[in-house]
Amino acid sequence: MSLLDRLRLTIPLIQAPMAGVATPRLAAAVSEAGGLGSIGVGATDAAGARAMIEELSGRTDRAFNVNLFVHDTPEADAAREAAWLEALAPLFADYGAEPPRVLRTIYRSFADDPDMLAMLLELAPPVVSFHFGLPSAEVLAALRGRGIYLMATATSREEARAIKAAGLDAIVAQGIEAGGHRGMFDPIAPDDALGTLALTRLLVRDAGLPIVPAGGIMDGAGIAAALDLGAAAAQLGTAFVACPESAADDAYRAALTGPGAEHTTLTSWISGRPARALANRFTALADRLNGRVPPDYPRAYDAGKALHAAAKGNGEHGFGAQWAGQGAPLSRAMPAAELVRTLREELDRCRG
Repeated sequence: MSLLDRLRLTIPLIQAPMAGVATPRLAAAVSEAGGLGSIGVGATDAAGARAMIEELSGRTDRAFNVNLFVHDTPEADAAREAAWLEALAPLFADYGAEPPRVLRTIYRSFADDPDMLAMLLELAPPVVSFHFGLPSAEVLAALRGRGIYLMATATSREEARAIKAAGLDAIVAQGIEAGGHRGMFDPIAPDDALGTLALTRLLVRDAGLPIVPAGGIMDGAGIAAALDLGAAAAQLGTAFVACPESAADDAYRAALTGPGAEHTTLTSWISGRPARALANRFTALADRLNGRVPPDYPRAYDAGKALHAAAKGNGEHGFGAQWAGQGAPLSRAMPAAELVRTLREELDRCRG
């Protein structure tokens, strides 16, 4: 059975999970319009995730996706973290603030969170997807036993092989163009930085699973191109940031139409993991931070969020994590259901 048939989708579209930006309201609107709406729960705990899933399931009876982060357990490194905070201290001082004295592990990996697993097994959302890696075979078997459709992100052929070997149902092929965090299993390993087109074709040929390209796809023409490459559907994230149902703040929305959208940057400075964002003051910190190794994800993000809060309190929004892909200049601000309808019309025109 195809991905579309299994999930009863009427358009080959997955709205990217975008933790912190994709709300249950956004995901429900996409699902109700015939796509697969998604929420990311990697930035909350089991109780917060439960509330999001219950709200989403109360808004739609159609399939939706719940995404989890499966990063390695971070290691505290006192010397490295002290050097990092020292480098950021002058920026905090500019806004009358001090950096945190110590850094915290603000996001717990799904691999270390039995409460999250218990909640998922209880609620059994239709789709569960993974970013940054894979949980254990035992966890996958438990989720599969509840009838959950399982997907994971691959940025390379090696990661795709691991996903297939683990018995998942589909692969999200994340090209280097994609906004937000790279789904690399090992963030310090060499990255071939494969583009969406090349990665999709390689995985369609090799993987033997439904492939869902992600990265730089913003309109119906992009979805049509993905299908022409052999994809089962396309995943769009940045395209939905400007929707009123997203949690993006006004500064983030404004930045999508500003000069930073023309120059998205892949950086580890914000969170400790490579991620693509709109060019802003944080992405421009190379001169200050170059040569320093950021703390492990998500401990570095604790400092990044604190700096953003200090700057924002003084009217400066340039230190926000304004994640976006290279297609950002193609962004359109409209309600999610209207955007899905527009994408469907564009796709139909392209497909004849």
